[in-house]
Parts: sequence; C-alpha cells; structure tokens
Amino acid sequence: MRPKSTTRRFIVVAIIAAVALLAAACTSSDDESDSSSAGLGADEIAEARGLSPDDVTAALKTYQPSGVTDEYIMFSSGGHGGQVLVIGMPSMRLLRVIGVFTPEPWQGWGYGETGQEEIFAAGSAGIDGEPLTWGDTHHPALSETAGDYDGEFLFINDKANARLATIDLRDFETKQIVNNPIAVNDHGGAMVTPDSEWVIEGGQYAAPLGGEYADLDSYESDYRGMVTLWKFDRDSGRIDPDASFAMELPPYWQDLCDAGKLVSEGWIFCNSFNVEMATGLDPDDPENTEVFEAGVSAGENDYMHVINLEAAVAVAANGGTTDINGFPVIMLDTAVEEELLYFLPEPKSPHGVDVTPGGEYMVVSGKLDPHVTVYSFEKVMAAIAAGGYETDDYGVPVLAFDDVVEAQVELGLGPLHTQFDDQGYAYTSLFLDSAVARWSLGAPYNDDGWKLEGTIGVHYNIGHLAAAEGDTVSPDGGYLVALNKWAIDRFAPTGPLLPQNFQLIDIDGQGPDMQLLYDMPIGIGEPHYAQIIKADKLDPWDVYPEVGWDPVAMAVDPDAPKVGEEGVIRDGNNVTINMTLVRSHFTPERVEIKQGDHVTWNLTNVEQSLDATHGFSVPGYNINLSLEAGETATVEFDATSSGVFSYYCSEFCSALHLEMVGYLLIAPEDG
Repeated sequence: MRPKSTTRRFIVVAIIAAVALLAAACTSSDDESDSSSAGLGADEIAEARGLSPDDVTAALKTYQPSGVTDEYIMFSSGGHGGQVLVIGMPSMRLLRVIGVFTPEPWQGWGYGETGQEEIFAAGSAGIDGEPLTWGDTHHPALSETAGDYDGEFLFINDKANARLATIDLRDFETKQIVNNPIAVNDHGGAMVTPDSEWVIEGGQYAAPLGGEYADLDSYESDYRGMVTLWKFDRDSGRIDPDASFAMELPPYWQDLCDAGKLVSEGWIFCNSFNVEMATGLDPDDPENTEVFEAGVSAGENDYMHVINLEAAVAVAANGGTTDINGFPVIMLDTAVEEELLYFLPEPKSPHGVDVTPGGEYMVVSGKLDPHVTVYSFEKVMAAIAAGGYETDDYGVPVLAFDDVVEAQVELGLGPLHTQFDDQGYAYTSLFLDSAVARWSLGAPYNDDGWKLEGTIGVHYNIGHLAAAEGDTVSPDGGYLVALNKWAIDRFAPTGPLLPQNFQLIDIDGQGPDMQLLYDMPIGIGEPHYAQIIKADKLDPWDVYPEVGWDPVAMAVDPDAPKVGEEGVIRDGNNVTINMTLVRSHFTPERVEIKQGDHVTWNLTNVEQSLDATHGFSVPGYNINLSLEAGETATVEFDATSSGVFSYYCSEFCSALHLEMVGYLLIAPEDG
C-alpha cells in the first residue's frame, strides 16, 4: 500500500495543533461579540459564528490560501449537462467544466469551430443523422498504467445515446466522440483495463442489437444485452473503432463493469439486473399488472457477468464475429462455445461491481439486500476449472454461489457502490440510510476483517462515492467524496429544483472515525460518478507548445495564419479570411464580403503568455470561439444575411478589451 505523503502528515499535525489552540481559546473566551467578524481574532470569529472545535477542524482541513493549489483533482460526470466537472480537493473548488457532448459557450465548444463540428458529427447518434445537442454523462475513467492513474487521458460515456468520448488531459479538451453502432443507450461505461488498452462500455436496457424493430412479445428471443470493448491507441490518443468489438449478451440489463487487476487482470466483471426479463405493463392485456419497478426485482438473484477478456480478444482477432451495422460482434452462442462468459448469482437488483486493489475480490451490493457480497477470484477460477455447472436459458454457465463467495458483510439499507483506501478498508454508499459504511477487508488486507467498522451520515440519498485513487491498485486514502442526490435543507432555496450535494469526508482515522468536512452544491445536471487523482500526476500545458497549434489534431497547422500574412482572399463566391489575434487587436479589423458568399475564416492567437486567451464572437451567426495562447481554429459559414456585424473578443483580455473589435460588412446581393 502507498504510504501517506509527508506533506499530508505535516498538514494534519499543524491542524491538530491549531485546533487545540483555537478550541482552548473558544472555550476560555468570555468576551461579548456581535455578528460582525471584522477586526476579530480567530477565537472571537468562531464564537461569533457559533462554530464548534469540529467545525474549525473541518475548515482548516479544507481551506486553501490564495495561490495555494489543491493536492487532488476530482473529475466528475456532469449528468444530463453532458459535461465533465473538474474540482480541486480538499478545497472543493470548481476549476473547470469540460465541454463534451453538449455545447459549452465559455470555451466555444460546439459554436462554429470546424474541427469541433467534425468531432460532434463523428459521434452523432441522432435519428436520421440529426445532430444531438445533449448527453447524459455518467462514469468518467482516467487512463491507467499498470493499474494506477497516469494522468494522460479521461474517458466518459453518454448513457442517453450510447456514446463514448476521449479527453486529452494536456489541454483538458475533448478530442473524440464515438457512437456505438449496435446500441441505443449504455450505462456501464467508461471503465478501463489496467494499461488502458481497452475501454469498457456496458449496456443497460436490452434491445435488438443494431436498432432493429422487434415486438416486446419476442423479448426473450429478439432482445439482447451487450458489452463493447473499445481499443485505445495511446500513441494517437484516440479510440480505434476498427480494432474494437462487442459481445452479445442475454437480455438481462447489464449495468456497471470493472476490469480485473493484478491477479485478476485479463478478466472483466459486469453486474446486471432484470434477469426476470420483465417487459412492463401491456395496455392491451388487462391481466398483465407487472410494472418494471416490481418486475425487475421479483426474483431472488441476478447475475454477475464474468468475461474472459484475453480469450475474447483472440476470438475477435480470429474472425469469430458477426457484423452488425458494420461492427464486429461476438455472438452469444460463440461466447458460450468459446467459454468466454460465466455467470455468478448475486443479490437482486445490484448496482455495480468493484474489484479490490489487489484484484483478489469482486464486491457487489444488492440495493434490496443489506449486505455487500464479496466474491473470490481464486474460487471463481477453481469453479470454472471444476466444471459441472448449471446453465441459464441461453446456455451460459452459472457457477454455484457457495463455490465462489468469500464473505457477506451486513452494512445497512440500500448499499450501492464501493471504494477502497490504503489501510485495508472499503467504503460503501448506503442509499436508503443516507450514509457511508466503512468495513474491513479480509486477508491479505487484514487478519481480522470482513466486518462493519462504522458509518457516517450524509445528506441525502447517496449514489456513487469516490475515494482518493480509490479504484486503483494503490489507493491513497485520506479523502472520500459522497455524491448525494438530494440537498434538502442544506443550502439557500432556489426554487423547486434543488442541487446535488458533494460532501467531502476525512477517512484518515482508524476504526469508525470519519469526519464530514464540506458541503459542495452542484447545480449542473445530475452528476453520477467521479474519480480522484493526485494533482502532481497531471501535467497540463500552460500554453500550446507552438503558435499555430491545432487542438483537434494536437499538432501545428502549417496553414495557420501568421503575423504579416493576414488578409481576405476571394475566389468567386468563396472567401477566405486569415486573421491573427493579440492583445488587444484583430488583424484584419475590417472585413467586407457579399451576401451569398461561402466564408472560411482562419484564426490564430499568436500570444504565448500564460492565460492570454481571446474569444471570437460573431453575433447573429452563432459563432463563438475561445482561442487559448498559440491556438489556431477555423470556422465556415454561408453569409446568408446582409448587414453590419461587429465581431469582438468575448474573453476579458486586457484594459483595452472593449477595443478588441472589428466589423464584418456583408453587402446585399443586389447592392
């Protein structure tokens, strides 16, 4: 396990000393104080605000002085905002919103830049090719090397439209969106294998693969689940769809997946629900009264899917696939015949599977069971080798529960997801109890484990949770964030729609000791999952490496406009504008064209100073770019409307920011 950093040990010692002094001052002070804190000392401020020593401890553990950066960075999904949130820890300051599946105006994401439009178009999953303008981001996954976060890339899925995006963490910008050609939506993405060779996208609601129509009466024969394995090419920083493949699964609703690590590397584990294959109410059948809510939880168990990834890769490479919409799919019969897929009974209505840091165990929680169930990878392999198992209706081997389970630990009501620390503890969210449970792992982590150590209440209805590097081979411990669905009575009311609530918890103690440190309202979409990485593993650029840098190609564009080569070039009705930007001036600052012209506008921000960002906005034409220092971009549009349009810098860049403006004059066709 990774030892605590020297920095964190020093901070903890300093906090303890400061709190002891302040607590003593608070309890000994008899001075009268009013509600104003101006000019008061620390003890008087604490007394005036009614702060307890625990409150002061929490404040000291999260306060970051101006200019001091955070120890950790959390990447959170932005829910149906379609974005990714970047949050510093322990300050819980929102640092950035990364535009992914939804246009984001501050960064000019999706507002006219040609390269970005190509990314959107490549990942369009809309009906009849119509562009999509929203997404539902769920599960971010940081790239890994040897099972540890390496800080190079981030992947995120779009549950609503079965899409997957790649974000380059050198500039924190989306570089690729791929559309799953066989699925309508997903949920179990994105998760990566220990060296990020594969990005896993699990399905959700069963449907005919490829988008074909089939009546629900034929659900068991025509509907199917899936898991897609996207091949990631680290050199190009892109997913390679041509080297990717999927596996057909029974029509159970596959949910979250996790990749094996260390002893279990080469295997994938996905939970599922609706093994009952419920199809909901039928308005034409008055005797059918089984709604989904009850129907998908009617049975006593669902199935964890255990997939031999290494063998599946070999089968796909040897042509053991069928093309669906031009995408290779290992069909269910082949998966059974080639011994690629096994099932483990799991408590009904589970919501996620989490692999321990050493890869020895898989942890599953059934929402309707107060236990976490721990499966032994060693026992699973032994049960597969022993054979003699039963099968489900589709011929998939079902291993006996008693042969593969290691332990069950009773935690509380509504267990969902689990993370791990560096002290041999696991942490599980309890949705119905609105709490986080800390429990001890057994050998090789603890000699006396598999028991509940304590809980801490959160506010309210926690879904996912994220610990510092808590799903890697080397968790950090120290901090955990509860991603709560409700925020009733936590913040000032803003109408009927309430924010989500991220709560920071100190998990550095032993046994039951945990402390709630901070409430952070999230007023964007409905975030679902997050991953937390040490900040020093990230190495983002301060400015782009060279002037004329194309962030989509991640290389210099040899045709980027250069200083001294600006101007307007006409070729019939095609007009090319080459422009440079520098504080506080556009060159050229007067552009005259004609109605009906097709315009290609090339721009380069020739700055190389830190944070020398310029915007480029053309009102009326829905064009809004953000060009960071060194960046080049291109927009194309048809000048359909005549008139006078003032283009301007939309990023406050200098004292003469308002003077950074130009005129686009579009003369009428008949003028």
